[in-house]
Amino acid sequence: MASSSNVNSGFEDDLEDDLGQFDDFTLASSWERFISDIEAVCRQWLIDGPEKLLEKGAVRWHPSHDLYQQKVDLKYAAKNYCMEYYFGSSLSGKSTDWECTLHDLQLSFGVNEFLAIAPQSAHGVVLDAPEASKLLSAVAIALTNCNSLWPAFVPVHDPSRRAYIGIQNMGTVFTKRFEADRIGSQVPLKLMHLEGLHEMFVSKFAYSTVDFSLHAFQVRFSMRLRYRTVPCDDDDDVLEGNRSVTVQHEEVQRKTLWDDDCPWSEWYSAEDPVKGFELISIWAVKIVETSLEMAELENSSPHDAEKWILIPDILPDLGENAIGFASQLRLLADALNMSDGAQFMEDFVSVESVGSDNAKSSGVIPPPTVLDRVLKDLFHEEGKFHELKELKNLRSIKGAPSQSLFAHFSLHCLWFGNCNIRAVALLWIEFVREVRWCWEELQPLPKMPVSGSIDLSTCLIYQKLQMRLHVDPSGGKRRGSVGLFGSMMLLNSQQNMHAPFTQDPPLMTEDMHEERLQAVEALGDSLNFAAQLEREVLSSDMSAFKAANPDSIFEDFIRWHSPGDWESDDNDNPGVPKSRLMEGLQTSWPPKGRLSQRMSDRGNSWRKIWDETPALSVAEQKPLFDPNREGEKIVHYLETVPPHQLLEQMICTAFRAAADTLYQTDFGDLKLMRTKIEQLVVTIASAMQPLQANRWSDKSEILQDLQQLCTTFGHVEKLVTLAASLHRKLSQAPRLSEAIFNEYFNAYLPRMGTPSVNSQKEPVEMKHQKVSYHERQAVSNLFPPPSANQSWRKVLSMGNLLNGHEPITREIIFSTQDGASSSHYSAGTHSNHQIETFRMYICGTSNDLRVALSVTSCD
Repeated sequence: MASSSNVNSGFEDDLEDDLGQFDDFTLASSWERFISDIEAVCRQWLIDGPEKLLEKGAVRWHPSHDLYQQKVDLKYAAKNYCMEYYFGSSLSGKSTDWECTLHDLQLSFGVNEFLAIAPQSAHGVVLDAPEASKLLSAVAIALTNCNSLWPAFVPVHDPSRRAYIGIQNMGTVFTKRFEADRIGSQVPLKLMHLEGLHEMFVSKFAYSTVDFSLHAFQVRFSMRLRYRTVPCDDDDDVLEGNRSVTVQHEEVQRKTLWDDDCPWSEWYSAEDPVKGFELISIWAVKIVETSLEMAELENSSPHDAEKWILIPDILPDLGENAIGFASQLRLLADALNMSDGAQFMEDFVSVESVGSDNAKSSGVIPPPTVLDRVLKDLFHEEGKFHELKELKNLRSIKGAPSQSLFAHFSLHCLWFGNCNIRAVALLWIEFVREVRWCWEELQPLPKMPVSGSIDLSTCLIYQKLQMRLHVDPSGGKRRGSVGLFGSMMLLNSQQNMHAPFTQDPPLMTEDMHEERLQAVEALGDSLNFAAQLEREVLSSDMSAFKAANPDSIFEDFIRWHSPGDWESDDNDNPGVPKSRLMEGLQTSWPPKGRLSQRMSDRGNSWRKIWDETPALSVAEQKPLFDPNREGEKIVHYLETVPPHQLLEQMICTAFRAAADTLYQTDFGDLKLMRTKIEQLVVTIASAMQPLQANRWSDKSEILQDLQQLCTTFGHVEKLVTLAASLHRKLSQAPRLSEAIFNEYFNAYLPRMGTPSVNSQKEPVEMKHQKVSYHERQAVSNLFPPPSANQSWRKVLSMGNLLNGHEPITREIIFSTQDGASSSHYSAGTHSNHQIETFRMYICGTSNDLRVALSVTSCD
């Protein structure tokens, strides 16, 4: 486009119409004012530059793209228009960069920054061809007056065609013109193949008198193919998890689910967060001279492409609508709120005692078959306690171990009857009945660790169940001596020392410790609780030792029970006469030694107990622990535990078990995920402290904190599910799996800890991940050969199949370059410069094609 006057002369008739045949130009026409308005805006944008435009409110066009948009409203002939300026592209002047997320006009025409103008209408498209030409001419004149080289575009025709016309002044003599349109379902067979598309490009720009098929044109060619993993067929669809929490307990024939071997699958099935993948294979720019070469390219495998890029299709965040541990823990917190003020769990079983009509309608309990199935899983299925690798800081949560009976009960409650208070009460009552039956029938409790002590770091109910393991009678033990105690001998009689049977220290839960301490303080005994307990145990041990060693003295007992309190002068073998060790050598007896200072002090309590203790074997002693009495007390506690205390312990246990279940998930070596779970455990432990400290007076604050904790738990649960899905799909490409997860994690992190709103459900924008050559086979495995049920999806193939799958879209760029003297662009220099003379962008499938042309001409 040589000058603005030349362009103006092309629209002389239009100008005369606008001026109404008047020769007085002192008053500008609406056409001139429109051009002047466009020119003023463009001049201001040129002066401002990108930085100033960003300060004035330019917005990013795409979250992952360095392209910004500034727009202004204009008016001409009673019609409103919107002119947009796009700038700051990452294209950086290249004809194309397949790896970038580009605007449609950038990709179609190979431009960088550009203008677009369209009417302000519902569809934003100029349907009238003369109006479109006139509108584009006005912008072109304004840009020429500004000495701007920005290309300008106007949308035309029906919006579905995505058709444009455009123009760009490239200097003093060159002008580039643009045109794009779409071929609908009637795509000629020839244009479905690379060979035919190449011939169309060459014929478009060859002289009509030349047989282009006989000549070699050096055409620059590049291609991008998109493949998408095939979703399950309708008849292969599996249950997408229990969208209703009661479905888990229904008698249904389940098909294989993606997460069947994940730790949480015992409780629910999660929807796969990775719906699929999109693979982009890129053929970089190469020179093609004949259509035969294009045919060979069409038959090549995507493995021959220079680059592979993988894009995961990840579900948006469902927020509180997602079904999982977090959603059910939220319901358990609601049940805790409902339990306040009730005396017994039986109070909730009756509908009349539930309270409001709303609570009655929501307090539905499952049928007896479901109840029987849960109790069978808890008590009658073979299941031993398996100690798994414990999560760091997990013991700081005062609940029950994840594999224990009470932990399984708490997790079952999450899914039993949608975790309403009536369902929880019913299940608890039946649970206690089963515990009583085990006690009365001398049956062991399942899913409980075999341990000789009570773990006081756990919740009280778990301690009671632990204690239940040790309340059966102590029958069948031998009386008196266990056997010889090494080679030691009694000091006075020189008889072999026997180790006695002794009673185990009485097992006590934390409430029993507290009860006994209060009793000792009430009696005014100066001994503290620990000393009192030690005295009873010590007296029992002394009685047993005397029964097993009738000739023993206090010093013998010390040598056996507390060898650190016997100071020996014989360093070789203080307890055995040397006559037994060295033949023919007579030595004196007893061996030289003495009691320690604390044991030899006058009035020592140990010696006083020794003097007062009779010689009685364990079988003859009064038991330190009454199993029958304590067993009844355990069951009575379980039957009468206040509802809010039960729910508090269930919440602590359920959060602990759920967090540990997430930790047991196999998601590879994702350090970010493991760190996040460990941080979650710390957060849970902090939130559980008010419950463990019986600070129920702060009820509203506690419930609010629990709701917030459930939200945080849900975020972590979503990330664990994503990590597991990526790991199993890309287990052979761990770097790729980790890169995708870390990118999602960093983008998702700002959402964590905030309540879910509609905006939170928008998908996280994922960047393109480059696939290395050694990772291509792992990615190729994501595209298994199509099954027989998927054959109906097949259409006429375009070639370049990947394991039998054709690309969903194919994008091609043909272009030619020509040498031009740089003197065309600036005076004083005459070096050669390559310019793109012809360019064709083709995008589509075998039945839908879009073509965009750009032609550079010398005016």
